[in-house]
Amino acid sequence: MDTALDLFLALARIPSPPGQERACVDLVRDVLASFGVASDEDGAGPRIGGDAGNLYARIPGTVPGTPLFFNAHVDTVPLVAGLDPAVEGEWVVNREPAILGADNKATVAGMVDGIRRVVREGIPHAGIELVITVQEEIGLLGAKAFDASRLEAEVGYVYDVDGDPGAMTMRAPSQITLDLEFRGRAAHAGMEPERGRNAIHAAAIALSRLTMGRVAPGASRSVGVIEGGTQRNVVPERCTMQMEVRSLDDAQVAVLAQEIVDAANAAAAETGCSVEIAQTKEYTAYAFTDGDDVVRLARRALEAAGCEVREIETGGGADAHAFNEAGKRCLNLSSGMEAIHTPDERIRVDHVEALSRITVELIRAAAA
Repeated sequence: MDTALDLFLALARIPSPPGQERACVDLVRDVLASFGVASDEDGAGPRIGGDAGNLYARIPGTVPGTPLFFNAHVDTVPLVAGLDPAVEGEWVVNREPAILGADNKATVAGMVDGIRRVVREGIPHAGIELVITVQEEIGLLGAKAFDASRLEAEVGYVYDVDGDPGAMTMRAPSQITLDLEFRGRAAHAGMEPERGRNAIHAAAIALSRLTMGRVAPGASRSVGVIEGGTQRNVVPERCTMQMEVRSLDDAQVAVLAQEIVDAANAAAAETGCSVEIAQTKEYTAYAFTDGDDVVRLARRALEAAGCEVREIETGGGADAHAFNEAGKRCLNLSSGMEAIHTPDERIRVDHVEALSRITVELIRAAAA
């Protein structure tokens, strides 16, 4: 595993859905040790119900400058088929009809290989820290459980946005998730429907009064899961829904969530049902400007790495949210991955290697 591509392929062969990252964490730890970098694993695994915690490594600086931290996650969304990652022409693909795991294992490989180059070539640096997190895909659980006060660096980078390397995420959203449970009364659907209180009908009424999808620029609302009922001829006494709202405007996301609450309460009252609603603020919106040090360093490094530099906004969440909420300045960069979370996921071979160059150039820029 002498290159970023070699390490990526090795990681991609290992199934690592959230909570089952042990083998990947061990592999990264072994590779770091192979070029003299010690690492330790925190106790987050048992606390968040997984078999592995977050991996942390620190390399003291050799010159003045801006210490940096780097972050990537080793978990993937669950597999629906096997893993057979391979190079086909200019692409890395999974020959099985399932995800490849470029999200986010290509980044793990690029960061580790870039740091390896810095260590082996004696490239001057102002201090490097690496945080490999777990259970990102189910709510940034590893990053939220990581003790960010361990980081000496105030500036850091995550590469967890799709698209060609070179994009900088200048704005990212807040997200609120909502779990709703409508309760009605069961009855025979044909013999005595009058006695029933249809929980699914109440949920449907609530949904009919809510706009879904892109509700405003930079804002969205979705219902992802609905479950209810026991069989066709029984008035359903229970219906649950999993919903979410996101917005680049932190104040707006609360308004969108309250609209769900109001619609659900009104629908329950109209149908003689009740509803219980649990809300969770998953993460908070953040924004950067061209004048921020984390952006200026990234621009210089990306240009040096030969990337076309672009500024983007995203509707997605990433571990960068957790680090920004912890008071660090953490910029999310694109990693080259395509069609993530689908069987068509792929990444170009040269983009995997580009992630290593970007890591090296960020470290160089911070030591300038």
